[in-house]
Amino acid sequence: MLHFKTYEHTDADAPWVVFVHGAGGSSSIWFLQIKEFIRHFNVLLVDLRGHGKSKHIVAHKEDRHYNFEDITRDIIEVLDTLKIDKAHFVGISLGTILIRNMSEIAPERVSSMIMGGAIIRLNVRAKVLVTLGNMFKRVVPYMWLYSFFAWIIMPRERHKKSRLLFVNEAKKVAQKEFMRWFRLTYELTPLLRYFEEKDTGIPTLYLMGDEDHMFLPAVRLIITRHTNSWLEVIENSGHVCNVDQPREFNARAIAFLKRMNAGSVSAVHAYTQLATC
Repeated sequence: MLHFKTYEHTDADAPWVVFVHGAGGSSSIWFLQIKEFIRHFNVLLVDLRGHGKSKHIVAHKEDRHYNFEDITRDIIEVLDTLKIDKAHFVGISLGTILIRNMSEIAPERVSSMIMGGAIIRLNVRAKVLVTLGNMFKRVVPYMWLYSFFAWIIMPRERHKKSRLLFVNEAKKVAQKEFMRWFRLTYELTPLLRYFEEKDTGIPTLYLMGDEDHMFLPAVRLIITRHTNSWLEVIENSGHVCNVDQPREFNARAIAFLKRMNAGSVSAVHAYTQLATC
């Protein structure tokens, strides 16, 4: 089972919020969120297989390729163990794909989704990066590839903290595991196309940095096609907006979750009015 950590609120009725990190990261990337979120919610942090303290999963799982469904079901296994029937989900980068996949596999478990640095579509530059990565992954040290990708996605000086955080976490991922995750890129285009075409109707807030040049344009488009979807752009922030601008990220995410937790049409309508003001 995935390594996880919980922070339980004193209010027994407080809703659960599940944080899902991206590829190469770990639950430690949420260190700037925990203090604020545990004031209002029960919090669950998970380390995805092969990442953080979930490295042990690799030794006990069959040595094979795995897909996004396998990784998503790892998270469901944790929810089942903790007897969490339903939760709000907060993701960053590739973690948003897993959350979106969760809404397909087990929509009854998802109250709402907050997608930070959401990956909705691969633009030409992203597709070129993936192609180059697959061409050279066996001849170039994987950390060179990861560091190069991190710099392309988060190029500015003010993205340095986020960039270094992810690179340092990625160093803890074994090369064999990195290769398994990189193979997932073959699934990305058809999966993202399917997600774009299908509207779940689940309340979804996209929190994007204004400097997230690779992924923000696609999010601007998708919110015009999907119901109950909103976009808030955080200034002076890149792809990993929860680290670049944690105060803004926390304030906007918590405000959204509080309104969604009201669980009524009027609450959703109120958020729509607020977000469009």
